[in-house]
Amino acid sequence: MNDAANGNRSVEQGLPPASGRARDLVKICGITSPEDARAATEAGADFIGLVFAESRRRIELAVAEQIIGGLPASVGRVGLFVNAPQQSILEIAEQLELHIAQLHGEERPQDYRQVLQRMPVWKSVPMRSSNAGALVSAWENTAAALLFDSGSAQGIRGGSGEEFDWRRIPRVQCPLVLAGGLRPENVAEAIASVRPWAVDVSTGVESAPGVKDASRVRAFVEAAREAFVAVAVS
Repeated sequence: MNDAANGNRSVEQGLPPASGRARDLVKICGITSPEDARAATEAGADFIGLVFAESRRRIELAVAEQIIGGLPASVGRVGLFVNAPQQSILEIAEQLELHIAQLHGEERPQDYRQVLQRMPVWKSVPMRSSNAGALVSAWENTAAALLFDSGSAQGIRGGSGEEFDWRRIPRVQCPLVLAGGLRPENVAEAIASVRPWAVDVSTGVESAPGVKDASRVRAFVEAAREAFVAVAVS
């Protein structure tokens, strides 16, 4: 669906200098401990996500520093925010040396110019929201990537574990990150259907909210890698 557009960018998407990949990427989000970060990196994840918004997976800066301290240089650090003040994002990004700011609220590009100048921004698009089309229009030519997630009827900002109809994803002219209800059992089908630049998982690899299951993390990364290869040769 979006593979032609997805191949046009690389480092500006937030890939750390030591990364050996430009696409076909895997992000494990909602990391809450150094142990879970280690499970993600040992499985071969390209990014980990740290939540700094109201969530069962929200972490304090002290914990984030412990997590970051154990990461290899090849792993990208993504900070997730919801309608956060611009200055707050900038301060956290500087303190933790984040590579990417992932915005999950009703943010408008004109209100985050300093963040956009400082670092790549991934903008989430909740597909169950009536505002999804407007978010795509506002951010498609500004964001480093658009992250398509399910959202939920309860207004949960990511991490709901709920799927959505992938056929509803519009064709976009920027890299596409697919999230929302992904798990080891369905990520290959998702990649074959959507052909995203990257996939993002949280709930689908957990044993409890905020606690990653190392075996499921490994199974997810392996299934995603195999699917990306299959799509590339098809």
